[in-house]
Amino acid sequence: MPAGVCGCCGPLRPRYKRLVDNIFPEDPKDGLSKSDMEKLTFYAVSAPEKLDRIGAYLADRLSRDVVRHRYGYVVIAMEALDQLLMACHSQSIKPFVESFLHMVAKLLESREPDLQVLGTNSFVKFANIEEDTPSYHRRYDFFVSQFSAMCHSTHEDPETRTRIRVAGIKGLQGVVRKTVNDELQAIIWEPQHMDKLIPSMLFNMQDADDLDRAHMWRRLGEFGRKVLDQSWRVARVRCTCAQHLPVFTHQHLRLEVGHPSTPSGTGQDGEENPAVLAENCFRELLGRAAYGNMKNAVRPVLVHLDHHHLWDPNEFAVSCFRIIMYSIQAQHSHHVIQQVLNHLDGHNKSTPRVRAGIVQVLLETVAIAAKGSVGPTVLEVFNTLLKHLRMSVDFELGESSRRNSSSSVSSVRGRESDERIVQNAIIQTIGFFGGNLPDYQRAEVMMFIMGKVPVYGTPCHTLDTVKIGHQGTKRIQTMLLSSLIMVTSGFKSKSMSAALPPPFLDPLFSISLMEDSELRQLVLEILHNIIDRHDNRAKLRGIRIIPNVAALKIKREKISKQDVAFMKKHGQQLYRHVYLGCKEEDNVHKNFELLFTTLAILTIELANEEVVIDLIRLSIALQEMTLNNEENMPMSIRCGIMALVAAYLNFLSQMIANPPFCQHVSKVVELRTLDAPYLLPEHIFRDKCPLPESLDKDDRQLYFQTADMAECLAGPGYNVERLSIPYIPQVTDEDRLTRRKSFVDTISLQVDIMSSSLPDKSELAEEITFETLKKAIDTTGVEEQEREKRRQVMEKFQKAPFEEIAAHCESKANMLHDRLAQIFELTIRPPPSPSGVVSISAGHTQHPSVPVYEMKFPDLCVY
Repeated sequence: MPAGVCGCCGPLRPRYKRLVDNIFPEDPKDGLSKSDMEKLTFYAVSAPEKLDRIGAYLADRLSRDVVRHRYGYVVIAMEALDQLLMACHSQSIKPFVESFLHMVAKLLESREPDLQVLGTNSFVKFANIEEDTPSYHRRYDFFVSQFSAMCHSTHEDPETRTRIRVAGIKGLQGVVRKTVNDELQAIIWEPQHMDKLIPSMLFNMQDADDLDRAHMWRRLGEFGRKVLDQSWRVARVRCTCAQHLPVFTHQHLRLEVGHPSTPSGTGQDGEENPAVLAENCFRELLGRAAYGNMKNAVRPVLVHLDHHHLWDPNEFAVSCFRIIMYSIQAQHSHHVIQQVLNHLDGHNKSTPRVRAGIVQVLLETVAIAAKGSVGPTVLEVFNTLLKHLRMSVDFELGESSRRNSSSSVSSVRGRESDERIVQNAIIQTIGFFGGNLPDYQRAEVMMFIMGKVPVYGTPCHTLDTVKIGHQGTKRIQTMLLSSLIMVTSGFKSKSMSAALPPPFLDPLFSISLMEDSELRQLVLEILHNIIDRHDNRAKLRGIRIIPNVAALKIKREKISKQDVAFMKKHGQQLYRHVYLGCKEEDNVHKNFELLFTTLAILTIELANEEVVIDLIRLSIALQEMTLNNEENMPMSIRCGIMALVAAYLNFLSQMIANPPFCQHVSKVVELRTLDAPYLLPEHIFRDKCPLPESLDKDDRQLYFQTADMAECLAGPGYNVERLSIPYIPQVTDEDRLTRRKSFVDTISLQVDIMSSSLPDKSELAEEITFETLKKAIDTTGVEEQEREKRRQVMEKFQKAPFEEIAAHCESKANMLHDRLAQIFELTIRPPPSPSGVVSISAGHTQHPSVPVYEMKFPDLCVY
C-alpha cells in the first residue's frame, strides 16, 4: 500500500499523533481535554524517545493555528506543552525543549499582545525547571532581544502597554535565572546582551507612571532605605535556589508607610507593577554577577543615565547605585567605584551640574563601600577627586576672568555657583569617604591629601600654582584643608608620633605661618581633631576665664612614654608656631579661640612637668612680646594676646592643681577686671570694646611675673630654674617659604632691581684716618663684649633644654645653607661666548654660543 494512503487513514497514523490530536476538542472553548492529556503524558513518560516527535508535531499544529488566527487552539497547545515540560525530567527532554522554544518564539513574534503574554508565561515556567545536564548548543539571543523590545512597549492602551512590559520583564528575569548559573551560558554577560537587559530594566524603573514610589522613598527616609536594602541583601544571601529569590520590594513597605494611593487589598497589583518587577530583576541580576562581569553590568547603567540626562537631577541615579551597591557582593564594591571614577574622567568637559551629580553618586557609592572592602582604590578615589577639584577651580577662575568681557553677567555668576556645587560635592565625598575608613587607612589618606596641598616655596607635583595664581592656590588650600578636617574628625591614635609624622606635620605647620587667618584656623582645627583623643573640645569651646575647671569634667589619661618622646622631638616646633600665630595682624576672635583650645588640649593630652614649664615660658614670652611691641602690632591684637595668656594660665593653674599658682593668677585677673578689663577675653572680644592708647609696662600688678610663678611652682617635680630662661623662637626656612611672596618671586625681584641697586665702587671705599687706626688698635671694649657673649652662651648651653639648643643649631645651619644657595644662584652666570660678546640676562640681546666642538683653543690648552 502506498505511503500516502497511510497518512489519510486515521487508524494508521502514529500513536503519538493520535494522542496529540485527541487533546484538541472540536470547540476550543471547551478547553484542554484532561483525560486525553493524561494519556498523552503517560505515553510521553513511558516512551521518552518519542518526546521530540511529540514536540515537533505540536509545533506544526501551533504554527498553523497562529497563521489561521485560531487562538483558542494555540492556548490549548501551549498548555499541553507546559504540562509535558513539568512531567518529563530526563535527558530526552533536550530535543523537546528545542521545539518548545521554537513555539514560544512564534508567539513572541506575533503582534497580538495576548499571544506575547502567553508565550512569556510559558517561557517563565520553563525557566524555573532545573535541568540535570547543561545544554551545549542552546542560545537565548532572540529571547533577550524580544523581551527587551517588549519592555519598551509603546502600545496605545495603557493597560495593554503595562501587560506587555510586565511580560517582557518577567521574560528577562526568566532568561537571567536560566543562564547566569550555567557556565556554558556565560555569553549572557557579554556587552551586546547587557546593553539590552540593563536599559530595559532601568527604563521601567524610571517610568513616570510610578510617581508614588518616589514619594514613598522620601517618606521612608534614609534609615528605612538602608534597612530595606540590607534586608534584601540578607534574604538574597540566605536563599539557595534562583527561583525562590525573595520578592521583598518597596510595594510591601507601601502598605506600612501609609501612602495615600496604597490599595487596601493584599497588594496583588504590586506584582504587576513594571517598576517593582524591573527592580527585583535588576537586583537579582547584579546579585549573581561575578567579578569578571561587573564591568559589563555597570557600564550600561552609566550609559543609560547619560542618554536620558539623569545626572541632573540625580535622584534616580543615586537610587540606582544604591541598589547596585547593596545587591552585589561586598568584595566587588571597589570595581563599581572604579567604573564611576572612570566615567567622571570622561565627563571632565561636561556642565558643572552633571559633574556634581556624578560626584554625588560617587559619594553614595563610597559611603556604602567604605564600611566593607574597598580594595586598592582608596588612593585612586582621592587622586581622581583632587584632579577634578583642580579642574573645577580652573573653570571657575576662567569664568571669573571673562566676567568683564562677558555680556551676560548673571550667566557667568551662575556658572561660578555651579562650580562651587561641584567643589562642595568633591569635598564632602573626600571627607565622608576618609571619615569612614579604618584608622590605619585614614592615616594614609591624611598623608596623601597633605601631599597635594600646595605650599609656597615647596615643590608641588600635582598642582601648578603658577597657572592658577594666588587666588586659585588659596581656594585649593582651603578646600583640601576642609576635607582634611572631615577626614581627621573622630580619628583616634594611641601615639602622637604615628598620628603626626614629620612628612605630615611639617607642611601643616608651614601653612599655619601663612598670612591668611582662614588657613590658620583650618590648620588649628586639624590639630584639634588629631590631638584631642578624649573629645574635650566641646567643653573648651570659647575663650574665657573658667572659674572652675573641675566642673567641666575633663577626661585625661597619664601621658605615655611615646607621647613624652614626641614632645621632646616636636614640642619646640609646636610652641614656635603658636607663638608666631598669635602675633599675626589679621587674627580675629576665632583665631584666638582656636589658639586657646590648642594650648588647653596640649595641656590635657601631652603635658608632663617639663611640658608645663615650657608652656609657661611660652605664655610669658607672648606677654613680653606684647609689652615690648617691637613689631608695632595693633592694639586690638596686643590686647587679644594678653587675654589669651590670662585665659590659658587660669586654665593651666587649675589643671596642675597648684594653689599658690591659682592664687597668683586669680589676683592678676581680679586686678585686670577692675583696672584693665580690655586685657580679659570677656571684654576684648566684644564688639566696640574701648581700647587703651598704650600698655603701661611699669604696672607690674596687671601682668604675670616670672619670679612669682617660679616661687609658686618651687618644689619637687618642676624645674623652675628654666623659667628664668626666656623663650625665643628660632627662625627657620619656613618663615621665608610661607610668606605671601614665594621664593621664586623674591629671586626674580632681586634680578630685576640688581642693576639699579648695586652701589658705586667709590662709595664702598672708606677713608683711612688716624682715628680709624686708633679705634682698630684699641680692643679693650671688644674684649669685654666677647667675654660677656661667651658667658651668655655658656649659661644658655648649661640651663637651656636640649631641644631648644638643637633647634638653635639647626636654624643656624639652615640659614647658612639658604644664604649659600642664594649666593650661588646669584653668582652663577651662563658660559662666555667665544665670539667675545658677553651674554646678559637683564633685558639685553643674547648671542648664541658656539658649540664646544667648534671652539678653537690655544695650543697650550690642548694636550
